[in-house]
Amino acid sequence: MTCLLVVAKAPVAGLAKTRLSPPATPVEAAEIAAASLLDTLDAVFATRGVVPVVALTGDLSAARRSAELAGALARCTVFAQRGEGFAERLATAHADVAERFPGRPVFQVGMDTPQVDPELLGSAAAALESGAEGLLGRAFDGGWWGLGLRDPLLAGVLRSVPMSRADTADRTAAALAGVGVRLRELPVLSDVDTMDDALRVAAECPSGRFAPAVEGLAVR
Repeated sequence: MTCLLVVAKAPVAGLAKTRLSPPATPVEAAEIAAASLLDTLDAVFATRGVVPVVALTGDLSAARRSAELAGALARCTVFAQRGEGFAERLATAHADVAERFPGRPVFQVGMDTPQVDPELLGSAAAALESGAEGLLGRAFDGGWWGLGLRDPLLAGVLRSVPMSRADTADRTAAALAGVGVRLRELPVLSDVDTMDDALRVAAECPSGRFAPAVEGLAVR
């Protein structure tokens, strides 16, 4: 079975989704982040035949919707992110999953694409289990929302990839090609960085928690 790895940050006001403020307040931005994470976890739990894993950073006790998040995370294998910088933490998260679940492929998502659904996650897992060496789900901003590897230790190449740039996906693909990984491309999605992103994604997925959290701000 594939491990579905969610790389997440505790949605603490002032620390989560800071690019949403303004127009959102820090508390509202953290509420949106919490809703996004919870919807992502719901999609993971609804995906059949996978192992849910979360690499978490931040103080969950100080987070918005902390009790609801704690209940959801109780259904996963959870471990703390390690390393300096986002690229290092991503690479280490894949390695930590490989250590806990040897021999299993890993498909990793973040908490910025609450529109992911069990069908998309399940098809990614099935592709890895049927022999795909790697999967890359690009984001419209040039980054990526999902990365699947049949050998998760190959995620070590992420340490050399600059993150949060317009060429991050291209650089990720090149780094993986450099170690012999043949990538299959997944659908391109919008991730949520700005309020415009949040409004667009909320319109795409009106069910769940994310859309009401965004629409409650009445920001247009």
